[in-house]
Amino acid sequence: MIRELNRYWERQQIIEMIYLGKNGETSRRIVRILELDSAGQRIKAYCYTRKAYRVFAIANILAIAPMHGRTAG
Repeated sequence: MIRELNRYWERQQIIEMIYLGKNGETSRRIVRILELDSAGQRIKAYCYTRKAYRVFAIANILAIAPMHGRTAG
């Protein structure tokens, strides 16, 4: 997962992810990764779904996929 997240971050690619929230519910998010923390625990991202900056625990990311043809640049 870390390797894939790093690749999408380097490419500034917008991704779709399925995320497990603190309440145990899953959500579908469209995000652009802004930063991977050095410990490999969290990512900082802009969430297009919520229209806000968010921090996501990598352990709670259940699936990721690129949004084909969509980059932040």
